[in-house]
Amino acid sequence: MNFLFVHQNMPGQYRELVQWLAATGEHRIVFLTQRQKPPKFEGVQTVIYKPHHKPKTDAYGLSKVWEEATGAGFAAAIAARKLDVEHGFKPDIVIGHVGWGELTFFKQVWPDVPIIGFFEYYYRLYGGPVNFDPEEPVNEHTPFLLQARNATPLANLPVIDRGLSPTYWQRDCFPEEFHDKIYVCHDGVRTDQLTPDAGASLTLGRLDWPITRDDEIVTYMARNLERMRGFHQFMRALPGILEARPNARVLVIGGNEVSYGAKSKQPGGLRAEMEAEVGDRVDWDRVHFLGQVPFESYKSIIRLSRCHIYLTMPFVLSWSLLESMSMGATIVAADVAPVREAMTHGKTGLLVDFFDPDALAAQVIEVLERPQEFAHLGKAARDHVVREYDFLTKCLPRHLEEINALVPEEKRIVLP
Repeated sequence: MNFLFVHQNMPGQYRELVQWLAATGEHRIVFLTQRQKPPKFEGVQTVIYKPHHKPKTDAYGLSKVWEEATGAGFAAAIAARKLDVEHGFKPDIVIGHVGWGELTFFKQVWPDVPIIGFFEYYYRLYGGPVNFDPEEPVNEHTPFLLQARNATPLANLPVIDRGLSPTYWQRDCFPEEFHDKIYVCHDGVRTDQLTPDAGASLTLGRLDWPITRDDEIVTYMARNLERMRGFHQFMRALPGILEARPNARVLVIGGNEVSYGAKSKQPGGLRAEMEAEVGDRVDWDRVHFLGQVPFESYKSIIRLSRCHIYLTMPFVLSWSLLESMSMGATIVAADVAPVREAMTHGKTGLLVDFFDPDALAAQVIEVLERPQEFAHLGKAARDHVVREYDFLTKCLPRHLEEINALVPEEKRIVLP
């Protein structure tokens, strides 16, 4: 079968699916992306395109996102037509993310080619990150900006033949008229590769010895250290944790940029802002900011963690939560709807109020004091992820079922 994947930041949600399809050796796979240095997957042809147009920095706010989406969508369509005309490639199916407009004009290129579109998030005035944190107040223009921001998924609903959302919470953020067209299935977690490891160790530049599971390690991870992922609440919990546990060390993974929401006004970003707020109440010698680390290092860090903290506003569920569960971590997480879909308090993890750093600290301290009493949570968390989110046994069959429903019978993929 001929597959065309489309995602501005290859591979996005398709890391496992693309590699599995390529490994069969039975398909021609092209990946269309804006990413200038995308990862190289054997058996996958990467095509890089540049947006046809980008809005100016001071472009009109209500149309700026749509202007950028149409610029990306038109360029992607031109690149697709070039694949057809110049290289003789016509896909049997197109699979891509609708959020940046890349799929918007694909039916102008191939009216008869089915499209599965990834519907990640629909912005709402209530029930998501907007209007959630009092420290990030909205203004009278917010409802208009959110509605305008949703123009892209609204325009893509009639374009795609089938939609996909990774969780029910994300699907249900969209208007009800979307729901019948969107199936729910996570990207999938390679639980066969993300396993617990009692022998995990890591060498830190500041220490003369490797840390292991014998050490009292607390971990926090986010792509970037930002409010959307509760970094400010995590930092407010640190003084209590470190005071109560004098042997604890805290390992923090994440960059200092902003993926979601507004930037901190403090020079040095939110990290600098929060360091100034908690000040000398934290023993900084025991806090290690590691930045964005290689995937193998990240796995070692989670595997040796005695207590892993996952915080988020009600928003897109991070891959790291399910990955940490798969590696058997004892997790203290924010008690918000998307997390509750994946984790049950007292059974597969521990949930705390996002806005109560004292409660967060108390729960982490309890885990550090009596780790054996909470060890069953990590095993149960892994069992749950294996059962509900495993790529090979759960998610892959579901995705192939949806793909097969849109292509001719002779093209359908049969699992070995």
